[in-house]
Parts: sequence; C-alpha cells; structure tokens
Amino acid sequence: MLDLPKNKAAMIKILYNKTMELAGHPQAIYFLAIVSFIEASFFPIPPDVMLIPMVLMHPSRAWLYALVATICSVLGGIFGYLIGAFSYEQFAQPILYTLGKEAQMASFSQKYNEVGLWAVITAGVSPIPFKVITIMSGATNLNFMVFVGASLVSRGIRFFIVAGLLNFYGHEIKVFIERYLNWVFMLFVILLIFGFIGIKLI
Repeated sequence: MLDLPKNKAAMIKILYNKTMELAGHPQAIYFLAIVSFIEASFFPIPPDVMLIPMVLMHPSRAWLYALVATICSVLGGIFGYLIGAFSYEQFAQPILYTLGKEAQMASFSQKYNEVGLWAVITAGVSPIPFKVITIMSGATNLNFMVFVGASLVSRGIRFFIVAGLLNFYGHEIKVFIERYLNWVFMLFVILLIFGFIGIKLI
C-alpha cells in the first residue's frame, strides 16, 4: 500500500529542489514571476526559495527581484480570490442551499470579513499558506480593495525585507532568514494586532 504522507512529502521535496534550481537559470527572473504568481493560489513552494539565492548571486538586483515577487504574488492572490469567489458561487453555494446550511456560511463570511484585513496581512508575511487566505477571501466575498491593499502591503514587507537583509548582510543572514524570519514576521503581526486592540480599549 502507498504511504500517501511520505509520497506527498517526497513530491514537495522534488518541487522544492526544482524550484531552487530555477534560481540559477539565465531567465530566472521570469521563473520567479511565475512561481510568485502560482504560489499565491495553488503552488506549495514559496517564492523565497528562488528569491534568496537570486539575491545572493546578484545583490545589485535585490530590489528588482523583490518588486517582481511582490507584484506577481499580488496578481496571483487576485487569481486565488477569483477562484474562491467562482468556486463558491458555482459549487459550494448550491450544495449549502440544498442542505439548508447557507445561513451558517453567511455567518462565517461575516465573521471572516470582520478580521479579513488581518488574515490577509498575517498570511502575507507569515508561514501561513497565502493561497488558503486568498481563496477564502474570495469565497467569503471580502472587500476586494481591502484584499488587494492588504496583499500588496504584506507581500511587499515580506519580500523587500528578505531582499534587503540579503543585500546588506549576504550569506551571513541566509540561515536566519530560512529558519526564523517567518516567525519573526508572525510575532510582529501579533504585536501589531494587540497594539491596535490596546488603542481601541484606551
């Protein structure tokens, strides 16, 4: 019998290695654009896998690479948003209506929309899969401009900080970025959220 978890892990490892190899391709910037786009809607490997070695190989292009990753990731996020909106209206909504569960989905959508801004920002800079939030935002009809704005800010913060750290510190900072930066971003978002809550309570 096939061990599905092991096969899935092996497949992701292969994709990871293939994606990393593309960083050394003469047309790497175009592959970075493609990976950044598809990662925001369905691809499991984050753009950082290409962005990090590309910046280390060409530090003078760090900001260009970060810009490409940001723009294409946001565009990919919009695609994911449309997937969520389309798939919900075409498939999930009729099923929920038949089962009499449309009210529960409406309630969930309302609750998600109340925190949607923070959900997008958190996923944009943290280890949370961005694609999950892009699709969910479309399915719950999160305000499109809020979604795009939050995506642009969060993805920009993530990629420009990565590119900046590598540009200034080079290989010395690589291990820190790969192991800990996602969690630093997550802590930053949590502190920011608590800060806004504190301001409202004052």
